[in-house]
Amino acid sequence: MLRKFLSVFGLLFALSATVLVTPAEASVYSSCTVSGCSAAKTAYNGWSQLGFPRSAGWYAWPYGQYNYTGGVFQNREGELPAGDSFYEYDVNPRAKGASRDAERIVRDVTTGVVWYTPDHYVNFYRIV
Repeated sequence: MLRKFLSVFGLLFALSATVLVTPAEASVYSSCTVSGCSAAKTAYNGWSQLGFPRSAGWYAWPYGQYNYTGGVFQNREGELPAGDSFYEYDVNPRAKGASRDAERIVRDVTTGVVWYTPDHYVNFYRIV
């Protein structure tokens, strides 16, 4: 009886674990049509002026305050082109050390293409 219970429990646990670890599928768009696109393009220009640094950390922002780059974007879900290298950069400048928000731009260093993600990698909108 205990063996049967453990077998059923194990099966239910395995099924629920599969459901829990399945990542949400991101959407990738060929153009930027959401409200944050303008800020993302400004961020792109600012990071471009800084030479798109590759080391994670705080950088004095050309427009005042600071901005942060987390460095390498892993593309773990494979939503962006396979085999390319990516770096991620915050969109919104703020006081040095302040909490980060969800908005990023992600730059493909292989092609130079840049995407804006307003929702921490759930959706990607091409801006360059």
